[in-house]
Amino acid sequence: MNGILKAFLILCGIGGVIFAIFVVFFCIAIATFGGFDKDYSVTELKENFEEKKAEIYEVKNYINKIVPPEKFVHIEFENNNTVGIFHVEVEGNFENNWDVKINSGKADTLLQKLGWTTETLKTLKEKLDQANCIGIASGEPCRISFQRSGMGMYSFNVFDKPIPDSLKMRYDDGCMYIKVHDRLVLEYGGGAIGSQCFYNLE
Repeated sequence: MNGILKAFLILCGIGGVIFAIFVVFFCIAIATFGGFDKDYSVTELKENFEEKKAEIYEVKNYINKIVPPEKFVHIEFENNNTVGIFHVEVEGNFENNWDVKINSGKADTLLQKLGWTTETLKTLKEKLDQANCIGIASGEPCRISFQRSGMGMYSFNVFDKPIPDSLKMRYDDGCMYIKVHDRLVLEYGGGAIGSQCFYNLE
């Protein structure tokens, strides 16, 4: 009888530890990514794009003007003081950088690699704010991060030229990518957990 009770208590203890780990992970996810809040429909993303179309094209043109073709930048601002994501690729070397304080030695090093200044970073942040967006990745297409929902991200992929035939199936899978027209594709990335598809196609 004592053996059964002991085994039961051990199992309860293990279950409690697993539950505690899950709760901690969940709280970290909420603190890091702003909670599991609004899910956007395809229609809402289209409306947001049309409402801020001029500002979105302005920030797209700006990033591709300040990032040479041989370099790559993916930036997501957390606030006016911190860049949550500051990934760069220079001379074929890709570097992941998270939670970079704008006024820090790390930021200075990254800015120097890109030939930017702190003012460049601030201007980019202002243009993203005007576009009602939070991040951007340079290149073709230019991927502009609209809003997070939990660990997921809603984005606009904006092409300079019509999507080539070789990429049309990739950028219109009815799940992660929804093609609006030949120069605009909506994207939803579910992050580390959850669905990689749009929840609402309407």
